[in-house]
Amino acid sequence: MKHFCWGAFVVSRETFYDDVYVGAFMNTETYDVLVVGAGHAGCEAALAAARMGCSTLLLNLSLDAVAQMSCNPAIGGLAKGHLVREIDALGGEMARNIDATGIQFRVLNTKKGPAVRASRAQADRDLYRSRMKQVIEGQSLLDLKQGQVVRLLVDGTRVVGVETRDGVVFAASRVILTTGTFMCGLIHVGLVHYSGGRAGEPSSEGLSNHLRELGFSVGRLKTGTPPRLDAASIDFSSLEEQPGDLQPKPFSADTKGIERPQVSCYITYTNEQTHAVIRGGLDRSPLYSGVIEGVGPRYCPSIEDKVVRFPERDHHQIFLEPEGLTSGEVYPNGVSTSLPPDIQLAYLRTMTGLEKVEITRYGYAIEYDYVDPIQLHPTLETKRLSGLYHAGQINGTSGYEEAAAQGLLAGINAALSVQGRDQVVVGREQGYLGVLVDDLVNLGAPEPYRMFTSRAEYRLLLREGNADQRLSPLGREVGLLPDARWEIFSRKLADLERGHARLRELRLAPGNVDAIQQLGLVGLKNGASLEELLRRPEIQIEDLLFLDPELAEFSLEVRTELETEIKYEGYIRRQREQVENFRRLESLAIPTAFDYDAIGGLSTEVREKLKRVGPRTLGQAGRIPGVTPAAIAILAILLKR
Repeated sequence: MKHFCWGAFVVSRETFYDDVYVGAFMNTETYDVLVVGAGHAGCEAALAAARMGCSTLLLNLSLDAVAQMSCNPAIGGLAKGHLVREIDALGGEMARNIDATGIQFRVLNTKKGPAVRASRAQADRDLYRSRMKQVIEGQSLLDLKQGQVVRLLVDGTRVVGVETRDGVVFAASRVILTTGTFMCGLIHVGLVHYSGGRAGEPSSEGLSNHLRELGFSVGRLKTGTPPRLDAASIDFSSLEEQPGDLQPKPFSADTKGIERPQVSCYITYTNEQTHAVIRGGLDRSPLYSGVIEGVGPRYCPSIEDKVVRFPERDHHQIFLEPEGLTSGEVYPNGVSTSLPPDIQLAYLRTMTGLEKVEITRYGYAIEYDYVDPIQLHPTLETKRLSGLYHAGQINGTSGYEEAAAQGLLAGINAALSVQGRDQVVVGREQGYLGVLVDDLVNLGAPEPYRMFTSRAEYRLLLREGNADQRLSPLGREVGLLPDARWEIFSRKLADLERGHARLRELRLAPGNVDAIQQLGLVGLKNGASLEELLRRPEIQIEDLLFLDPELAEFSLEVRTELETEIKYEGYIRRQREQVENFRRLESLAIPTAFDYDAIGGLSTEVREKLKRVGPRTLGQAGRIPGVTPAAIAILAILLKR
């Protein structure tokens, strides 16, 4: 009898055959980690596990759709750019991939504070997909295969493999599900609907029903995408041009610079005629005729939803974004829709520049199954089945960046688990990734979850510019940051320390009249250190470079971080004090078998919520909606005993 062993766990080939139908084919290789789905979550999960030394299999419905950008061909944006920097800080791939394939880079919110500034890049859709596939195919310990998983193989309360629709069984110690919108996907165009996980691709049937059979709570969500336009049919001369930044800023610390020529996007607007056409087609909208049952994203509504919900608005801004350097298609960002094809064409042709536009692919809505993320530990391992992890849209999130960040965390923890090491939890004070996962496991996802800077209570500490300081030590500890990358990070830390020392030590003397006049410092009598000068709102660090040539030798990234840390020192100190208070609550661990029913003074509602979520710490318990401060006080007393 042949056995497959992972640490102390042993399963026989016969165990697998007891679980599958007669005629199933057992793949001969046993994997440490198996990832289902090669979208943005799956790619990060598989690469992380393999780079940490685990034999890994990545299964996808189609090998031609690895890292497919189903909707907008762009990476980053408000809060999402923070996630991409955090992925890079931990050793993930998304930042490097967009740096290598981006065709327009912009920093958003430059006139606002550093906490909410965010990077965004338009991607060449085909280049993004093909480069990521090349990275995966070239990664040692990682196999990429095609297959549709229809069920999990389970031994007791542990997952031990998967079975595909073709009857092939793959044994694995850990399984990560990153199914995107494919589980029971249903596409809607007007009142016509058909099965599909994405336009032109089949849905995955059977797996979500199997998860229900295993006891998981499975729900239904909805998202959508706009039509794609023929660039040759657009009058760009009548549109407002939106170029990229003159000095494109890379996402990854590994990227020395962006040398590729940048392309422009363009802006147009809806108008009253547009809205009238849309209102006239609502009777044929699946969204308003009751055909769609899934809950859609509140913060990324379809154009018909915008027109209905905001009748006072006489226009909406639409960004026309190129799909790639060699593509003739344009993505109209802001007009996601499931209206019938004739209505889509009619409303588009009411807009400036689109009077003669032709549609290459019609927009659609898609409903899909997801699994309530309250059923997860903060490690993204499921509570019901050990060894099973969920990441991405299966957890109810929307967006490539949210998916990739979850996939990276799931891949890290699956690998750590295989290696017998403690799994990691990213805290809310450590990163947007921590905020994302904490929200999911405590609040669930009654609607598609999208990351915003407003979700992070410590956002001044969670800046794009210090993502490496927050998370690179963790990436190094788990084994994802190689020596060369760690050297880059260590050099940055040394430069920051040296920069702070220079700014503290160097002083502008009151007798230096020329410098005082150049800086506009009328009435400076006692002199001041460069650090003190930099605290003034009207002075930027670039203004001080002429006083100290050594400052100019630091990278722009280091100079920007120095300026931020000095100008916002008081606010940063206050948030760090808040974090210390937060950590005191987080340090009070709640035992797994804690008996909430035995505690007097808790209401039935509070008990049920605590039992449903199963918080690991007192801090997590306090973030569960409906768990009162009085209940937390009672728990704190008991836990301290």
